[in-house]
Amino acid sequence: MKLKCVIIAYKAGDSESKSWAEKCARELEARQCHVLMGPSGAKDNPYPVFLASSTTKIDLAVVLGGDGTTLAAARHLAPEGIPMLAVNVGGHLGFLTEPFELFKETEKLWERLQSDIYAVQRRMMLTARLCEGDRTQPEIVSDRFFCLNEMCVKPASIDRMPTSVLEMEVDGEIVDQYHGDGLLVATPTGSTCYTASANGPIVHPGMEAIAVTPICPLSLSSRPIVLPPGSVVNIWPLGDYELNTKLWTDGNLATSIWPGQWVSVSMADCFAHFIILRESNSFYQTIREKLQWAGARVRYHNNHRHS
Repeated sequence: MKLKCVIIAYKAGDSESKSWAEKCARELEARQCHVLMGPSGAKDNPYPVFLASSTTKIDLAVVLGGDGTTLAAARHLAPEGIPMLAVNVGGHLGFLTEPFELFKETEKLWERLQSDIYAVQRRMMLTARLCEGDRTQPEIVSDRFFCLNEMCVKPASIDRMPTSVLEMEVDGEIVDQYHGDGLLVATPTGSTCYTASANGPIVHPGMEAIAVTPICPLSLSSRPIVLPPGSVVNIWPLGDYELNTKLWTDGNLATSIWPGQWVSVSMADCFAHFIILRESNSFYQTIREKLQWAGARVRYHNNHRHS
């Protein structure tokens, strides 16, 4: 990997991640690398400035924070094909990040990256747009929104907790109407996040699939469903004339859905590319540790019963 132009994004408001970002910037600039650095958070989005101000190809994005910081990076950088090294510095769960222990010797890290001693993991993304007009020839009325975890269609109001009735259409065929708190359309990566909390299926990130999960449905027959990756999922809010229903991407508000509009979700034409430093990158170990799967009461030191 060449390190001629590198983005460094750190968790806004976190002194530890900012300190490490500044250290990385000094070291990379000493290697004649052009560095673009800034905070990323709920009120800080550095990526449009990064992408607009770079006159050369961006080789790498170093993302220092937790899963929220990483998700924001993926939404902006995956469409540009920029690989990400996400490190858990100042984060909490760290489901998507590399461990800090493999990062802290940063001078050795730059040598390792330049020597191509790493792996790249590709993760599926989803894209969504708002549509209106005729079902067979819809008019697209919004920009494209991207997510690494999930698209969520649910109502939100300042003074009450409204429920919704959402009709789901897959590849032009009506599947169900969901009455409840909303609907999640998730990638395999997102299946271990909000979708898992809503009793949706856990899908291995090596797969390409779309998981649709109702949130607190008012019907025992409303069940999650896993769809092929080429499916087009259209979601129609029914009976909402107060502009309560909104589209959320990875937990962030994307846009409100006006009466007569619907959300069209499909697999994105881009993937998030993550730099992997770990020698063993086991999905099952990750869910055992991060989701605290404790079904086993007898512990094994080397993943085997007998040795």
